[in-house]
Amino acid sequence: MNTGPLYGVTIIDVGQIYNGPYCTFLLAMAGARVIKIEPPRGDPLRRRTVVGGAALPFAMLNSNKDMVSLNLKTEQGRDLFRAMVKRADAVVENYAPGTMDKLGVGYEDLKAIKPDIVYAAGSGYGRSGPKAKYPAMDLTVQAMTGVMSTTGFPDRPPVKAGPAIADFFGGVHLYAGLVTALYDRAVTGRGRLVEVAMMEALYPSLSSSLGLYYGSHGDIPPRTGNRHAGLAEAPYNVYPTSDGHIAIICVSDQHWIQLTEAMQRPDLAEDPALATLKQRVERMDDVDALVADFTRQHAKQPLFDLLSEHRVPCAPVRTLDEVINDDHLHARGALEWIDHPMYGRVALPRSALRFHGQDTVDLRPSGELGRDNAAVFQEWLGLSPEAYARMRDEGVI
Repeated sequence: MNTGPLYGVTIIDVGQIYNGPYCTFLLAMAGARVIKIEPPRGDPLRRRTVVGGAALPFAMLNSNKDMVSLNLKTEQGRDLFRAMVKRADAVVENYAPGTMDKLGVGYEDLKAIKPDIVYAAGSGYGRSGPKAKYPAMDLTVQAMTGVMSTTGFPDRPPVKAGPAIADFFGGVHLYAGLVTALYDRAVTGRGRLVEVAMMEALYPSLSSSLGLYYGSHGDIPPRTGNRHAGLAEAPYNVYPTSDGHIAIICVSDQHWIQLTEAMQRPDLAEDPALATLKQRVERMDDVDALVADFTRQHAKQPLFDLLSEHRVPCAPVRTLDEVINDDHLHARGALEWIDHPMYGRVALPRSALRFHGQDTVDLRPSGELGRDNAAVFQEWLGLSPEAYARMRDEGVI
């Protein structure tokens, strides 16, 4: 049985909400043993159970982890944490910079007791620089990084991206940095601190908007709605259908010709005023009107089938219900229906990273706070039953 490329690696996960937990979810799916440490009240994400299904993200990001509770604000709790780190390969956290240092369990403290530890820290703006101490959540980082100013329509206020892109971009980069540092340690024997700032992880995704900014000699680019963020493609938009919407993009002249064939409009393909991308961009409003007049005559799925036959890049705009039940995602095992012990029947994801030759990872759902305390603290760490009971009674675990 191939249990994954990170089998045998032990991760101490002190992450919370999305950023750190997504990093450690990817590590767990790659075969690492991840021990998730939560404070006595639990990961803040658990507390969203008071709002409908808002606790589902906790289930999505914490499969295949051992779950323990530990009070790092007590000396005994910190001693237990240090003992765990001595047996681990890496630590992951995404508290505000300096939080773990104040507790006496930051990178320098842990390096002193385990020199080869890899310590991965996610934050909004990094551990240095004038913004290092700014409070940071996904929303605030989107605002600070320019994502909101480039999202939405030009005649309306800025809006955030729907998904928590700052948290998840940061989490993916944190995974990459940690695994890179583990490789370096395997070669050199040295551990190191790895940090990822969400702001820096997001910045390259602004490339289209930045292209428009530089191309306009520093003028602030408008929000472009569903058009290309750099206003450099046409057609590129979301168009109406008889039962919803469809997204269409033509990045080449050939795509445009194929679209006109699907539209049964050879006159458009032959129109010298629309022959090149530059010309179509200059007449963007006209192009969008022509395409919209065509798309609104069709339902989105038959239209998608028609355009796909003509090799036009497109997709129906689907609802979350359609995505959750997507036959492709379930056929590939990217999603699986699970009877969760706390949240009922839910569709949980696996990692998007596919390591060919690795067996499909069985999903072990997350559970209640401290579910694996006995297994971790007694069986793995070696606490006696008496010491375990005493620490439990004293609120250390």
